[in-house]
Amino acid sequence: MEIICANETLLLAQRAMVWPAQRLLVVADIHFGKAAAFRALGVPVPAGTTTQNLAMLDALMAAHTIDHILFLGDFLHAKTSHAVATLAAITAWRGRHRALQLTLVRGNHDDRAGDPHPGLEIAVVDEPHVIGPFAFCHHPQLSALGHVVAGHVHPVHRLAAAGDTARLPCFVIGEHCSVLPSFGAFTGGHPVEQTVAERLYVVAGDQVFAVPAPAPATLNGRRRRRL
Repeated sequence: MEIICANETLLLAQRAMVWPAQRLLVVADIHFGKAAAFRALGVPVPAGTTTQNLAMLDALMAAHTIDHILFLGDFLHAKTSHAVATLAAITAWRGRHRALQLTLVRGNHDDRAGDPHPGLEIAVVDEPHVIGPFAFCHHPQLSALGHVVAGHVHPVHRLAAAGDTARLPCFVIGEHCSVLPSFGAFTGGHPVEQTVAERLYVVAGDQVFAVPAPAPATLNGRRRRRL
């Protein structure tokens, strides 16, 4: 899905954003090691989420020309995410992509989990991280430095059809601030609704679809008449 934001052409690809002119892949809330952190607490959750996240990154880099990945916070979920198997998988992936520039904008979970291992060669910065017309952040906010692109919220949108519903990750694209869905394979979501001031794009597998604009305002269940 191609959109224009801050006068730049961007691609909404799966759960990430691609800025082709900069060869930049933007990913929010990947939460490496979240499943491992749950298992460390005795909660039986599936394994393999780190491998799944890395495979999604590889698929996006195979489909687009990428020189730089920018993580919008919450790279690691918790201190217990520094599990041997989790770090081994990330380190092996990094070894296959040594020429790739990696940058992490610190998020709230990064404050608790700590910065990634130095051997991963990830530049770690605080928000806002400005590139061109964009101010890349973890927390959605307004900034005089540019159009904010953020994460943190894990937005999802509920679609209804034929008496059934589906809750899908979504992008929220606003005039001054846009929010990416969580990229992580094992994360929750915060429900959001379409508004006049924002555009929603839902993610279904490897496809992205625009949510139709909201219907005209109603009063007592009926459309308001023009006066």
